[in-house]
Amino acid sequence: MRRGFPALVVAAMLVAALIAVPILSVTANLLLAGAGDTWSHLASTVLPDYIVNTLILCAGVGIGVIVVGVSTAWLVSIHDFPGRRIFEWALVLPLAVPAYVMAYAYTDLLQFVGPVQTWLRETFELVPGQYWFPDIRTVGGACLVFVFVLYPYVYLLARAAFLERASGMLEAGRSLGLGPWANFFRVSLPLARPAIAAGAALALMETLADFGAVTYFGVPTFTSGIYRAWFSLGDRVAAAQLAALLLGFVAMVLFFERLSRGRARFHNTTGRNRPMPGYRLHGMRAAGAVLVCLLPLALGFLIPGGALLHMALSEGDAQFGERFIQLSRNSFVLAAVTAFAAVVVAVLLAYSARLTGALLPKVINRFVGLGYAVPGSVIAVGILIPVTRLDTWLSGQVQALTGYAPGLLLTGGIGALVYAYLVRFLAVSLQTVETSLAKITPTMDDASRSLGFGHAATLRKIHLPLLRGSLLTAGLLVFVDVMKELPATLVMRPFNFDTLATQAFTLASDERLAEASTAALAIVGVGVLPLVLMSWQIARSRKT
Repeated sequence: MRRGFPALVVAAMLVAALIAVPILSVTANLLLAGAGDTWSHLASTVLPDYIVNTLILCAGVGIGVIVVGVSTAWLVSIHDFPGRRIFEWALVLPLAVPAYVMAYAYTDLLQFVGPVQTWLRETFELVPGQYWFPDIRTVGGACLVFVFVLYPYVYLLARAAFLERASGMLEAGRSLGLGPWANFFRVSLPLARPAIAAGAALALMETLADFGAVTYFGVPTFTSGIYRAWFSLGDRVAAAQLAALLLGFVAMVLFFERLSRGRARFHNTTGRNRPMPGYRLHGMRAAGAVLVCLLPLALGFLIPGGALLHMALSEGDAQFGERFIQLSRNSFVLAAVTAFAAVVVAVLLAYSARLTGALLPKVINRFVGLGYAVPGSVIAVGILIPVTRLDTWLSGQVQALTGYAPGLLLTGGIGALVYAYLVRFLAVSLQTVETSLAKITPTMDDASRSLGFGHAATLRKIHLPLLRGSLLTAGLLVFVDVMKELPATLVMRPFNFDTLATQAFTLASDERLAEASTAALAIVGVGVLPLVLMSWQIARSRKT
């Protein structure tokens, strides 16, 4: 009986086909369209810069997030020092700050008329030209911004790996005479390598997908090139070709992440996984551990958050009021609609795989999850090309039948934009729902059927009440991701339709940083909510 529910499988296949549209569209334009004048111009002028800058960003961010994420995870997982219980959850908070928001905050702090350089000139009685100060609006500055925003990906996964193997493996190392550093390099680090590689891959995919920070810093990358080719040059084929190359970089990151594992296996062969008391640090070692954990937290959350708060309170947005409420309403509607749709679709896909027990639904779910690895700009280009044609055809058909010209039905509203968000962030809700659904024993399904309930009734009366907390978490995570998303929103938003993210980007691009601070601070505030819940769970995991 479990395998006889084809309707859900068919629905799951239709969803997977819709999720695949952007990728297929981009690939088709790359293969079918010839190299036009725009592409030749891009290839001979800016394409080398796109490639070089992308490689530099990948190398710098990859090394940086591994160093920061692994070091902080190791300290809070295995050691005991003052403030550890605070750091173990607070180190996640930089994820609430979008990279483009941090770029705005540090630009205001470090520019010539900013507080840092002003203090230096006043304190040491310097005049312009007598001192050198680094410029953050460079490739190196972009690397630093991404590192301190994205290191929590590595921190979360590495910390989980260290805790899973903390007691048994490290006790075995201690019995062999290994000290803390030898235990780290010879036992814990090799075992945590898959988790570290996965975290670094997530950080690199976010780096490749970024538009706001690199554009604001004036660093030409594929994402900024896609936007420029679409809107400035008006060439959708060139934009699709750049999107396909960016997709190639994403595929390369995923390939190397899998390749790094090789045929090695990283199983924990000991059942002794009780929590360890940890190495107690004293004196200078404790101070060093506090400094190592405090530095990324300060640079990634406290300093930019404080700068935004100061700007918002001292100057703020002159349009704060009705305009701000409208922007907040637009952002909330988009995020809420997408979150609800993502949760519904995730339940459909996860439950269909559970009912059939077949391989096909599981493969479909893994394929759907790849959307999270695709940058928003690629998804936007891949959706706009076929949807615009469909929109034009539908408008023509309606006009031919009724004599009334309805305009653009899909791209003229938020429908296409919600579709893009769903493609991008469905994996977030799907993974959460699948994990929670797997914890419900199949005997509950059998008991429900023995009482005469069908599949739909079992889902409604048994599973959904048990999944309520996970569904709320999944929806909240998607909600926050949509609030922060910038490139897809910029490309696909309807005319005269702005959100908090586009408002912050527009004002910052016009060098109106104080006015941009209000919208940016609102985005950060919304992002903190799920991270506080996640951090609380991390803190509790130490006690279990």
